[in-house]
Amino acid sequence: MTTIDVVTNVKEKIRSVKDFPKPGIIFRDITTALKDSNTLQEMIDYLCEQFKDQKIDYIAGIESRGFIFGMPMAYKLKAGFVPIRKPNKLPAETISQEYALEYGTDKIEVHTDAIKEGDNVLIVDDLLATGGTAEAACKLIKKTGGNLVGIAFLIELEDLKGREKFDKDLKIVSMLKY
Repeated sequence: MTTIDVVTNVKEKIRSVKDFPKPGIIFRDITTALKDSNTLQEMIDYLCEQFKDQKIDYIAGIESRGFIFGMPMAYKLKAGFVPIRKPNKLPAETISQEYALEYGTDKIEVHTDAIKEGDNVLIVDDLLATGGTAEAACKLIKKTGGNLVGIAFLIELEDLKGREKFDKDLKIVSMLKY
């Protein structure tokens, strides 16, 4: 199967839910793709293929759907896995990064000992929308001294221009674009 065939197959498995979570929004529901073992494998293989020639020490998955893709990617790329979580979810000492929401702010955290100076880190999440959470994750990795090698997403909502928040030299991969 060609890359185009794989992308088309995965895109066909994503359910579009109108007016969720509020009127006017089309929610791209990945659960329909996740439950199909072949499609799940195609998603993981595609994302890993994009970074196979880079030295990656850790996959940093953003809570919670970044965990779904990050763990099997870490296994396949022979890297460790580091969870990036919402506040007060990690048991040991953490560092945090705040980011803006539509109304207010939120933050994400990582253990202070999760990544060492110079470790190569790939951030993974399911969706790139406005880019706020992923941008905060990038800043968090830099605070640890880690070397950010890229960001991988299953879906990118291009109209929301989240990609514009990142350095133009950073490798950003999105399997599906809407």
